[in-house]
Amino acid sequence: MTAAHDVIVVGARCAGSPTAMLLARKGYRVLVVDRATFPSDTVSTHVLHPLGVAALERWGLLQGLVVTGCPPIHTYTFDFGPFTIQGSPGTTDSPVAYCPRRTVLDKLLVNAAAEAGVEVREGFSVDEILFEDGRVVGIKGRSKTGEPVTERANLVIGADGRHSRVAEAVRPHHYNEKPMLLAPYYTYWSDLPVDGRFETYIRPHRGFAAAPTHDGLTITVGGWPYAEFEANKKDVEGNFLKMFELVPEFAARVRGAKRAAPFAGTPVANFFRKPYGPGWALVGDAGYNKDPITAQGISDAFRDAELCVTAIDQAFSGARSFDDAMGEYQRLRDEHVLPMYEFTCQLATLEPPPPQMQQLFGAIHGNRTAMDGFVQMNAGTISPAQFLSPANTETIMRAAQSDEGVI
Repeated sequence: MTAAHDVIVVGARCAGSPTAMLLARKGYRVLVVDRATFPSDTVSTHVLHPLGVAALERWGLLQGLVVTGCPPIHTYTFDFGPFTIQGSPGTTDSPVAYCPRRTVLDKLLVNAAAEAGVEVREGFSVDEILFEDGRVVGIKGRSKTGEPVTERANLVIGADGRHSRVAEAVRPHHYNEKPMLLAPYYTYWSDLPVDGRFETYIRPHRGFAAAPTHDGLTITVGGWPYAEFEANKKDVEGNFLKMFELVPEFAARVRGAKRAAPFAGTPVANFFRKPYGPGWALVGDAGYNKDPITAQGISDAFRDAELCVTAIDQAFSGARSFDDAMGEYQRLRDEHVLPMYEFTCQLATLEPPPPQMQQLFGAIHGNRTAMDGFVQMNAGTISPAQFLSPANTETIMRAAQSDEGVI
């Protein structure tokens, strides 16, 4: 049977729709399916760091987000108790972050895919990944009305999250695995202004953050070590509010606010999956997942989409073999995200930093350039490997000792 599509993408949110859109813009026949209909919500911290914002700008979609009234975030603050580090998260070209509701962002991305020529099927449930001679060749599923549907393609991409049906079927190699580390939850508040800041508060064995989102709401996200998950899940609200009391000023602000939604959240495992094989590929959380404490998921998904589409185009055009092109996709992905992965997993333990790191934080405080660098590291604008390199940390410490305050 001849494939009706060049590519089928399973999952239409932050990884799937951009992947489908970029492939369609290159002239490929693309079908994207999702069991959800849009607009709809999904569990997410929904922070879009500046590099993710830059991707929307490249794709011509940023203005579409701006006109929805999503407030820009120009400053990140990290309150350690004795002192606060604050700075600018972005670059000259992309200086701000956003925290869009997924009901808004995902619909924007799905619409962009459709406008690029992608066939979008919402409310479509994938029941089976089809194989022939060990190669993925298509999907079987049910349409929104329950009718059985079989579709074939030269490539099936799993963009369906950490519980990916595609990944479950192809059984990719897992590596760099770490257990669940944090029990995170979030909710929304009205009348809790943060004035264009993404505020983070770090206390022993607790951490939480607040950021402005759509409709005048503020998201608060935070949690405790996974070892406390079972005990604390019996009273998430009580434990959440008790956590706020560790920062009396913030707790007072929350008492003047009104909670606008139930609590949501779930612990997640940390892993890498090999993102390709015969007739299949993985993007976004389906291929690589880490704790949400650094809120990198959306930006990671956007980067994966661009890298994966470049590799697929090279393979389909004959410029490179499929294995060579997709092997490069895996290498570039891992090279980019591994330092942030290790940094994130360390943060997610909520253990106090070692004395040497505490000294570095103290040296960063008050040094404008170093504070911007620290914020940009947490935003993913620069790599933790770059900011925490021996040369850079030595420069920061030397500046603090000489009271010069510059790197």
